[in-house]
Amino acid sequence: MPNLDQPKLKSTTGFILTRQQQDSQAGVLLTYWVRAADQVFPITIPNQETVFFVLDAQVETLQRILARFSGWRLAKLALTDLNYQGVHGLYCRSLKVMRQIVDLLRVSGIVMMEEDIRLTDRFLMERFIQGGVSITQRADQFKLRPAEVSPRFKILSIDLETTMRADKILSAAFYADDFRLVLMLGEGEDSPELKYVSSEKALLLAFINTVDHYDPDIFIGWNVVGFDFNVLKARADALHVSLRLGRDKQPMQLHESGQGKLFVRMAGRMVLDGIDTLKGATYQFESFSLENVSRQMLDRGKLIDHVDVRGDEIQRLFRDDKAALARYNLEDCKLVWDIFEKANLINYLIERARLTGLPLDKVGGSAAAFDNQYLPHLHRKGYVAPEYASGVSGLGAPGGYVMESRPGLYRHVLVLDFKSLYPSIIRTFKIDPYGLAEGLKEGAQPEDLLPGFNHAIFSRSKTILPELIETLWAARDQAKQVNNAALSQAIKIIMNSFYGVLGSNVCRFYDQRLSSSITLRGHEILTKTGECIEENFGFKVIYGDTDSVFVWLGDDFPVAEANAKGEALACFLNRWWRDNLQQRFQIDTQLEIEYETHYSRFLMPTIRHSEKGSKKRYAGLKRFPDGTERMVFKGLENVRTDWTPLARELQEQLYERVFKGQAWKPLLKTVVEQLKRGELDTKLVYRKRIRQGLDQYVKNKPPHVQAGLKAERAYQQVDQPTPYRSGSYIEYAITINGPEPIEFLSSSLDYQHYLEKQIRPVAEAIMRFLGEDFDDLVAPQIKLF
Repeated sequence: MPNLDQPKLKSTTGFILTRQQQDSQAGVLLTYWVRAADQVFPITIPNQETVFFVLDAQVETLQRILARFSGWRLAKLALTDLNYQGVHGLYCRSLKVMRQIVDLLRVSGIVMMEEDIRLTDRFLMERFIQGGVSITQRADQFKLRPAEVSPRFKILSIDLETTMRADKILSAAFYADDFRLVLMLGEGEDSPELKYVSSEKALLLAFINTVDHYDPDIFIGWNVVGFDFNVLKARADALHVSLRLGRDKQPMQLHESGQGKLFVRMAGRMVLDGIDTLKGATYQFESFSLENVSRQMLDRGKLIDHVDVRGDEIQRLFRDDKAALARYNLEDCKLVWDIFEKANLINYLIERARLTGLPLDKVGGSAAAFDNQYLPHLHRKGYVAPEYASGVSGLGAPGGYVMESRPGLYRHVLVLDFKSLYPSIIRTFKIDPYGLAEGLKEGAQPEDLLPGFNHAIFSRSKTILPELIETLWAARDQAKQVNNAALSQAIKIIMNSFYGVLGSNVCRFYDQRLSSSITLRGHEILTKTGECIEENFGFKVIYGDTDSVFVWLGDDFPVAEANAKGEALACFLNRWWRDNLQQRFQIDTQLEIEYETHYSRFLMPTIRHSEKGSKKRYAGLKRFPDGTERMVFKGLENVRTDWTPLARELQEQLYERVFKGQAWKPLLKTVVEQLKRGELDTKLVYRKRIRQGLDQYVKNKPPHVQAGLKAERAYQQVDQPTPYRSGSYIEYAITINGPEPIEFLSSSLDYQHYLEKQIRPVAEAIMRFLGEDFDDLVAPQIKLF
């Protein structure tokens, strides 16, 4: 570890950028890089010990197993696990020794608790430090406390252009609102925004110097770790260049997780990938290519017109027009920058860090977010977390409730939605790991107990999770009032993740008594809500899904009165649930149902080739209070990326015409005629993702895999690398010779396939409710195939 200059400060505040832990002679050394208002600096915490917990009952066995080890100690603690068994803390002054001990104890069958929590995270977590930190210095000692901090980060967007095989970097671009530069391999005339370098090694050295000069806190990019930093590392290694990109002047580290995910580590700087960040913020796109996302969000795309042949065009520009390649390279950086700004992603990540303590660059992390918020409170209540995923299982713990639907084509369907149902259930019914332990504890007072499901009993007064949700709920309401969309979205994601943590068998608090007490209560609430509506109002509930009920007012119900009826239903149900829960359990309800949507027309289809109603699939014409209307599709072909554009466009146009009472038969006939004449060929492309490498598909090779294998052979023939790997999408068409990849399409298309597998299912789903027959309508056209 280099000698880092500690700042000369007595007290300051900042936001934690990166966290590192490493062994030293005196114990574990923790290093936190902090962004303050006018500087970035490291804080080092020396002489630390790792800790995890073991059962008192296994201490003697453990001591025999670890007799040959040094550098560890045991201490009896005034804590128990959630089954009331006493625990010892096992402390190590070395990360290496701790890892060796954990591996040995695991194979020896010793129960361990919280052994997976990194010391850098535990140090902050136990002090309730979540992003913002107050630092007080006394001599060489630092004291850290939580603080409210609004950081202003220095951000730099980067992008590389390479050869087709990524075995040489051609150019590297940098973009920020106050800086832009392209480093270009080769000869040319320099300008303020374009610098030419004589060799790839010189380009790498210039890259390092540029980073050092601009000194960013955060790098952003598109697939920036999986491609850009991966290529940087590979080329730097090949050319014997040390990528000293960290603020400690040490080489950048590239790590691969057990799931094959790459991570970049460098002191004082972090890397945010645009794709991962958008997904974490619950954005959804048919394709997360930069071209598609920028078109959707910014109404502009890449500077190369034919994106499908982007690789070839980049090579041509490098040969013939390096200035144009520089503009293209820089524009890619700016697209990423503008997407981050448009989606307010940096503020979203800051708010998430403030709420959960997660690092800004943490991908996913719902379990870690739960730990950060929950464990410090649990420890102060006298408990440690259970052994990983050791909770009760094998019980009836279904997922969200989905009612049997009543298929049909309706007028005037209202949707009533429970606001954040699962968090509301947790608050109302006191569902909580700590509360479960206290509720099942011998000597618990009967008047303090609240029943769950599957023999769960919760304490009414001794809880942690309901209070955490209550705090988050209030913060979200306040965020909405001040239009802080980033904070509101972060809180929503966090609250909704709590059920997943309790119900996932890869999380430490997994216990089906907890998860079933949420989901089965949700089943009960939705069922009783439907019964209440039908008994008190006479309306039919035609569907329900997790937290929503769909109420048919009747085809003759006055359209002008629909919204008022929706509000009246919500008001009645909220009173009904308040009285019901007070009478049954003597509890105050946190449940709140809201009137959400009026569909002037609504289709609940059947399961294909069945009379039974489908689930999670419907379409409707949503009517707004001002009288405007918009089509909504859920789970149907229109929103399924594995259906062709032809099917999706036809469904949207056909259903809209039916819903609005317009002539729809001419549309269907025209589409069939155009299909036959080959006028719709560009809309006959399937797009499907592979879940593993193509060579892993041995027994079952579905159409997209067959097409991908044909493409791989074609790429090999032209000496180009395959673009397909696990997670890649394959675009293909069905021809008279079977599936073929779009980039190597050579056979005639099988139009009969598209008629039967794409047009027919879409049309028949709604025609059956109109008393029309698909074959009768298109029979003349079918004969022409």
